[in-house]
This record gives sequence, C-alpha cells and structure tokens, in this order.
Amino acid sequence: MKKLVVLISGNGSNLQSILDACASGRINGSVAAVFSNKASAYGLTRAREAHVPSHALAASEFADRDAFDRQLMQEIDAYAPDLVVLAGYMRILSPAFVAHYHDRLVNIHPSLLPKYPGLHTHRQALENGDEEHGTSVHFVTDELDGGPIVLQARVPVFAGDSEDDISARVQHQEHAIYPLVISWFVDGRLQMRAGKAWLDGEPLPPQGYAHD
Repeated sequence: MKKLVVLISGNGSNLQSILDACASGRINGSVAAVFSNKASAYGLTRAREAHVPSHALAASEFADRDAFDRQLMQEIDAYAPDLVVLAGYMRILSPAFVAHYHDRLVNIHPSLLPKYPGLHTHRQALENGDEEHGTSVHFVTDELDGGPIVLQARVPVFAGDSEDDISARVQHQEHAIYPLVISWFVDGRLQMRAGKAWLDGEPLPPQGYAHD
C-alpha cells in the first residue's frame, strides 16, 4: 500500500477528504504522517483523531528557509512516502525541497491556473468581475503555483457573492478532485515526465485532464 505524507498550515479540510478517501478505499493508500508549520493548525487534530502521526515545525527555530526545509525533509523521509501532498501548506518551498521530491510532490491551488497564482485568489476573481473561478491540482516545480496541471474544477461566480461564498464552492470541488488525483498517482496511472503530467501513458494538455 502506497504511503502519503501531507503538509498543512491550517484547518485541514482537504486533509480530511484525503483521510476519508483512504479509509473508504477510494485511495489505495494511507496517510503515514501529517506535518504543519503551525502548531495551532486544526488539521493536526484531524490527524490525531485518525490515529495518524502529526508533527509541527516552527520556522522561528531555524536560521533560514533552507535549514527549515532540510529538517522537514529529514522528518518526512523517515516515513518513506511515495507521494508528498501539499494541502493548504502556506510556506514557499526551497528549490532543494522541490528537487528532493521531484515527480512525487503535488499541490492544490484555489484558482484556475495559470490565473491567480499566490494568495487572495477569491478576492481577485471578485475584483475582476470573473463569472467563473475554480481550483487546480498540479505537480510542484520551482515556479510558484506553476507546475504541470493535472485536473481543474470550475465553479460559477454569482452577483452578490462574497469571498466566503466562493471559498465554500471551491472547497466543495477540491474535496472531490484532490483525492481523485491522488488515487491516480497511487494506482500508477499518473506521473510527471519531462516537465509534463501524464495520465494513462498520454501527456495531459496545459489545463490538465478534461472529459471528452
């Protein structure tokens, strides 16, 4: 059974969807450990309730980002994960970290990439009058939110929506598509090769998998 390590910074709702998918067999794997850069993250409580080892590392205890990431890599590697999953992890990763987990590091971002990398994506969608917003699962590269996209989900933006309205709509889709993408990887269907995402032996288009 394949092993996942999940990195979080906050509430951990995507972590919960992954834990549930592992428990139900939708992901043929298990979460071996959860790490957070914030000891107060509720996602750590979710991990403990699921009897999954949980760890918090504080950036203030390290000289710089590279030192933090070196320690994080060492602790992650103790679990020998097949896939490292970023689920609301709010630290920018060092190039050494990204290189170390090359081809087995995925992230979910709350926008239809390449639109709105970085923070405050829902606010930007509202300010720009977008009629459509969404979320993207992608492999991680050195470019912020710029790795090859595996799968996107779209949601409508309605007149009068608040950021919270859009966030709830987007999270509902995230909880569906992130476990699905992880299951593809665990089952050997998904991989990153030559800077592209491949599914079932075929390279995916720039916006990821799409139904015919």
